[in-house]
Amino acid sequence: MKHPYLAKRYWKDQKTPMGASDELARSFDDVINLSLGDPDQTTPETVINAAFEDAKAGHTKYTDFRGDPELREEVRKMYSEDFNLQFRDQEIMVTASACLGMYLALEAILDDGDEVIIHEPCFTPYPQQIRLARGIPVSLDTLERDDFEIDPKRLESLITERTKALVINTPNNPTGTCFSRETMEAVAETAKKHDLVVIADEIYGAYSYKREFIPMVSIPGMKERTITINSFSKDYTMTGWRVGHVIAPDFIIKTIQQINENVVFTAPSVSQRAAIHALRQRKTIQPPMVKEYQDRVFYAAKRIEELKNISVLPPKGTFYLFPNIKDTGLSSKEVSDRILQEAHVLTLPGDAFGRCGEGYIRIACTVGVDKLKEAFDRIAKMDLFL
Repeated sequence: MKHPYLAKRYWKDQKTPMGASDELARSFDDVINLSLGDPDQTTPETVINAAFEDAKAGHTKYTDFRGDPELREEVRKMYSEDFNLQFRDQEIMVTASACLGMYLALEAILDDGDEVIIHEPCFTPYPQQIRLARGIPVSLDTLERDDFEIDPKRLESLITERTKALVINTPNNPTGTCFSRETMEAVAETAKKHDLVVIADEIYGAYSYKREFIPMVSIPGMKERTITINSFSKDYTMTGWRVGHVIAPDFIIKTIQQINENVVFTAPSVSQRAAIHALRQRKTIQPPMVKEYQDRVFYAAKRIEELKNISVLPPKGTFYLFPNIKDTGLSSKEVSDRILQEAHVLTLPGDAFGRCGEGYIRIACTVGVDKLKEAFDRIAKMDLFL
């Protein structure tokens, strides 16, 4: 919207597909919303109750600028116990969401014009977050024939003298792929060869169904050049609490802290208390939660296999599916629009996640199997898939 009171860089409409989906969800009274990655389950009651007992006990003030010391300690212990990775307290910072953590990391490392490689299809905010930090996003296509894993030669071909960093996301939103150890090691070797920073978005770490989750920082030689972004939103169904954390070399954390003091000061104290209790209870609350979403995504994949003109790779991780709809002869947006208009099911067009997402749609299995059954029963009646 052009207006003299607005900065010119925002005159062009920058509405995101995620933002638009909220409006589309109100198109019909009976819409089944499979568009956003906001799980339908609530935060475990034991976590909620413990957090609010802490709030009543006085945990309602600013915390330490790097986050509640108890939470930082629980993060450190989790990585030690679950992955045998050792971090110092000075390498950990709590942020008001992983999205903010990603922006703070980019702001801390980028000079004007620095290039950041993103493997696409990707989480939709990445490119704009890079631009907000005055960097230049560079797209690295990943392809279905490669299971949407990074091709090391294709990655190498995009590196220039201005390349500063690479963002990786595994388990991946939107494709659901989980990078193999071979891919992770190849990316690490490229980063070391060209002295790149790797920003590892690992917020779906609990949702790796086919192979053990591999933190990027666990690859030899990567600790000193990796910024790990994590969140409590998906692994603990805590999207509304808006709390995450960043792990990085201490000089990067110090810079991120200084930037954050001028943005939000600290993450919400009550949310941080909830995160403490979530980590302490993770061995009991995560397994049934992960199984529920695994059951959903495998059910949805089976239903897709029964339809014509649409296919999907076997699920590997997250609670997303990224079906191929190229045989329909229509664009991603056209297919997504028709599914909404004819079946009253809301999905997202694949090109919302980058140019190589054209020809796909994203389905978020964030409703129960009963609702997924109703959604696919409706879709199965569409001429497009008969």
